Amino acid sequence: MKTFTAAMLAVAAVTAGAVASETPALMSEDPGFRKLQENWGFADARIAGDTIYLSGVVAGTRTGETDLEAAYGRAFEDIGAILKRAGASWADVVDITSFHTDLKTQMPAIVAVKSRYIKAPFPAWTAIQVVRLIPDNGITEIKIIARRPAKR
Repeated sequence: MKTFTAAMLAVAAVTAGAVASETPALMSEDPGFRKLQENWGFADARIAGDTIYLSGVVAGTRTGETDLEAAYGRAFEDIGAILKRAGASWADVVDITSFHTDLKTQMPAIVAVKSRYIKAPFPAWTAIQVVRLIPDNGITEIKIIARRPAKR
């Protein structure tokens, strides 16, 4: 019995160490946005096992800006930075869901930017029309699910 108990404690210690070494919630590195996340109760990403769930990243236009590709470029760079902090890359993305305020006019720009980051094998992608987003200048919200690569 003592041997069994010692073995179970060893397994528990190893398992606890593995869980403790993960960062299950990645919060924003921007202090102002992190405060918003804490107030609203969400993270940049949540890691569960080998799956990374990113909160939606909003692509928004700046005052007077009409170049949708610039807005999408900023959003995709932000997503890439979150993926990197989670130990992944664009190659690890398995699912994209995008919420658009004007699906028809926004598709060419998001496809152009997405093609700079996403290569075959392509992830699943669902694009949905919505009435509006937060913040008010938001044109598209992009939600990502990725799989952490196997350790080499």
